[in-house]
Amino acid sequence: MAPLRAVIFTYLLLLGPAAASQPNLVLIFADDLGFGDLGSYGHPTSLTPNLDKLAEGGLRFTDFYCTSPVCSPSRSSLLTGRYQTRTGIYPGVLYPDSVGGLPLNEITIAEILKPAGYATAAMGKWHLGYGANGTYLPTNQGFDHYLGIPYSHDMGPCQNLTCFPPDVKCFGHCDVGTVTVPVMRNDKIIQQPANFLELEKAYSNFATNFILSSAQKNQSFFLYYPSHHTHYPQYAGRRAAGRTPRGPFGDALVELDDTIGDIMITLEKAGVIKNTLVFFTADNGPELMRRSRGGNAGLLKCGKGTTYEGGMREPAIAYWPGTIAPGVTHEMGSILDILPTFASLAGAKLPSVILDGVDLTQVLIHRGMSERETMMFYPTDPSEKYSLFAVRYKQYKAHFYTRGASHSATTPDADCPALAFLKAHDPPLLFNVETDPSEHYPLSLSDKPELMNIVEKIKQLKAQFEDTMVFAPSEISKGTDRSLVPCCNPECSPKPTCCRCE
Repeated sequence: MAPLRAVIFTYLLLLGPAAASQPNLVLIFADDLGFGDLGSYGHPTSLTPNLDKLAEGGLRFTDFYCTSPVCSPSRSSLLTGRYQTRTGIYPGVLYPDSVGGLPLNEITIAEILKPAGYATAAMGKWHLGYGANGTYLPTNQGFDHYLGIPYSHDMGPCQNLTCFPPDVKCFGHCDVGTVTVPVMRNDKIIQQPANFLELEKAYSNFATNFILSSAQKNQSFFLYYPSHHTHYPQYAGRRAAGRTPRGPFGDALVELDDTIGDIMITLEKAGVIKNTLVFFTADNGPELMRRSRGGNAGLLKCGKGTTYEGGMREPAIAYWPGTIAPGVTHEMGSILDILPTFASLAGAKLPSVILDGVDLTQVLIHRGMSERETMMFYPTDPSEKYSLFAVRYKQYKAHFYTRGASHSATTPDADCPALAFLKAHDPPLLFNVETDPSEHYPLSLSDKPELMNIVEKIKQLKAQFEDTMVFAPSEISKGTDRSLVPCCNPECSPKPTCCRCE
């Protein structure tokens, strides 16, 4: 039975947003985090006390999916509720000198919440474009405030990535011949190169100020925290370095956990913890090619760059004390579903576009059934020629194409690395991912002809979905322009070495 508070809250929502106290919304998005990386999902040496507390006191998903096995496309899907093929954030990811970015006519979560009265802020890794004069930064996509890095922290020279103590260089390979990574406040560069050892402290302070200021104004708020952790190469500041038995990956993960802990303490201090939904998930699976520095997919097959479960299924936790009862759900969900769910809870108006997400309110508050019965799987480079690589329908997943990826190299499974070239399957490879989440044992259609009905149903759903899909022009294929690279001294010379400011 749902808690009385949840029943009353849902009733008030039906009366309209003015009749209910709108919940505050905190969305935390980890980077390159595998299904098996958290202690609450089975890792024996990850130290994440704050995430463990959220998992213990909230709703933990076992079947939650991203939309792409790499960064930028998943981030676009998270914020718009639409597959990356609709928004043009494909193939691959955006770079510091990319011409394109998330189109400004796409409606983000922040842009639907602002008209409903929300204050909005983002901190961390944006990775949805920079563009001319910061065209695609968060402050042009519905966020009132932003502090963070506009792309991945490895998209600059490695020499500005140091671990604690400061004279120890982080192990890893980063981009060379380009500017050091900048820190942005709103649309201005405030530091270049970024001081990564102090960055999480800055994020905690930013979140604290935003939450306390919003609470003092009695204003509902949306805080989006797309973390740099645990993307390779890992780094960790003074509070986290050397704290875990898991090494650099574990230290980076515990630093993320520390910031989450700071956010939770501030919510308590502001007196808004019981009117705040905190949702945690991640953008794609682990980069297995980095071995112990790349994360862990647990029992799932392969990882980043692939459309196997290890590349696409993610941890997800929803925490809202007094409203969401603690437990585990096996209902299917996706990052696509966060926008319509937040809109429903906030009483906000949905955008007048095709949405691929569904409202998970019934799952979260009433432990009901999910409206999501299917999940579509695009590769890193979707095209109309090949379209979907795989489709999940209920407990069945059909692979129409399989391919490995360099991101998932070094594993013993020969299906994971880049040498596992594109292979078409007709009939598709069919797995029951409830009984075989590792996708080890394809179901035999000849031994069980009744499964052909499942295959035909999946083919029908695939065709129906593809009929609705109009590929937007690729923003990433617009190319690059070195003059667009962020530089705090745009008129300086010689570039890129002169782009420095404290």
